[in-house]
Amino acid sequence: MTKTKTLATSLLSLSAAAILALVGTTSANAAPVNTTDSSGASVSSHAASDTGAADYWTPERMKNAKSGDILGVKALERGKLLNLGKAQVTEAPGAVSSIPGQQAADSTTIDRKVNQSETPVKHIGKIFFTLGGSNYVCSGNSVTAANKSTVSTAGHCVNEGPGAYATNFVFVPAYLNGAAPYGKWTAKALYSPTQWASNGNMQYDTAFAVMNTLNGQKLADVVGSSGVQFNAARGLSYKSFGYPAASPFNGESLKSCSGTATNDPNNPQFNTQGIPCNMTGGSSGGPWFIGNSSTGYQNSINSYGYGSNSTTMYGPYWGTVIQSTYNTAAAS
Repeated sequence: MTKTKTLATSLLSLSAAAILALVGTTSANAAPVNTTDSSGASVSSHAASDTGAADYWTPERMKNAKSGDILGVKALERGKLLNLGKAQVTEAPGAVSSIPGQQAADSTTIDRKVNQSETPVKHIGKIFFTLGGSNYVCSGNSVTAANKSTVSTAGHCVNEGPGAYATNFVFVPAYLNGAAPYGKWTAKALYSPTQWASNGNMQYDTAFAVMNTLNGQKLADVVGSSGVQFNAARGLSYKSFGYPAASPFNGESLKSCSGTATNDPNNPQFNTQGIPCNMTGGSSGGPWFIGNSSTGYQNSINSYGYGSNSTTMYGPYWGTVIQSTYNTAAAS
């Protein structure tokens, strides 16, 4: 297994990854660049030019942004990844589809016992972006990086999978009820596995955003960062965080889920694992930490669930391909 820890808790050498976000009305969306690292893994990247993104995200636009689950569903439809007879996938639980043969329950009946309310965590925040002319919201986390400017999130919160990269991408750490106590951090570059950017493969639904400095400071120097781990054992216990925005949540505060990971029985080709969780769209991209707190190593992200009343959140296995994306971003 591979681990990277923050300077605050370890003297291990740092490596980083980053990616950034989405389509906006004020910046051009140039063609992505594909590179291959020493391991043979291919990484897709996009240089962002969202200099006006912070001003673009007014309180009204942040409040009205759509949850990113719509993008996850579109990626699955384009990639035609689902086999007939398999359960239909939505993005984060609470999205628009349901398991065939099951009637979706009203969203107000969701068992709130599979999530907990949390006070803001400095390095976890909301991600806002524009894609295809619409504004969206996801979640993200500041991760350890040599550039001290890297945010992890879901692949579908950065790239259509396959398709265009996002613009107007900003990261708002410790968001709470519209407040941005540590500012709005704009994107400098976006990175995702080529398997995601080219094919929308749910196995690799992870991305990293490298952020610009804000007031002359780097992100991790202001809010800290989480260590990351790759190629870990399966079936570990996790605590995940996110800002669910789809009903019955409103996206204004941080939530968490905890549990032991199990393999996805419906679509094993995704190689993903799930934990008990009912967070809805908007929580996409939120971090999974090994253990029972936000101080552990990050080892996955909120990716998708089954049905509008799902009680399981699935996340990608962070193996060599996602590690290569992280390393490439870290070197930028």
